[in-house]
Amino acid sequence: MLRLGALGRFFGLMLGASMVPVWAQSGIYTCTDSRGRKITSDRPIIECIDREQKELNPSGTIRRTVDPSFTAHEQAEREELAKQRAAEEARVREERRRDRALLVRYPTIEVHVKERAEAIAQIDAVIAAAKKRTDELNQQKGQIDAEYEFYKKDPTKAPNSLKRQRDDNDRSRVIQAKFISDQDGEKARVNARFDEELVKLKELWGAQAAARAAAAAPAKK
Repeated sequence: MLRLGALGRFFGLMLGASMVPVWAQSGIYTCTDSRGRKITSDRPIIECIDREQKELNPSGTIRRTVDPSFTAHEQAEREELAKQRAAEEARVREERRRDRALLVRYPTIEVHVKERAEAIAQIDAVIAAAKKRTDELNQQKGQIDAEYEFYKKDPTKAPNSLKRQRDDNDRSRVIQAKFISDQDGEKARVNARFDEELVKLKELWGAQAAARAAAAAPAKK
């Protein structure tokens, strides 16, 4: 059923057409309705209010194209669909751009394997340094604990400097443990990223190889 807003615009179009002098009303309207019927009339066609109509000159050439009439709600829906299409097109373009960049960065699997190894080696070096510092702190803790043996019967008599050393050592060991844990997490994230890239790269490398084979095929004949 036609909405009142669309009908109003349609009848406005017909009224405007009726006010044109008779000698100028020689155009013919034509369209194909929703059931596939081709309709021709000497005035705007109500069955085609929701679709494009063409006004023809007496010679049969197109004088103008009459756009569909839409309500505010219909127009909003069309605009929303257009936004969705634009967003999808932008997503596809961005994905293709990333694919091209990935192929430029990793033309072969050897390059990808090498970069992964380098990235992991850097993290391992940082973890190794942190573990070395942790070993030093553990040794320091052993020395502090040994000094505390003198005050085992009454720890309150331990000098403040020794208490501060113990507290600082405890905080430092906690910090180092958290840092090592964070680096282990970063190592897992880096490996996951390279794994994800490798899945995509295998697909892209395969497509490249197929394209080269297809391009080289005529030359073999």
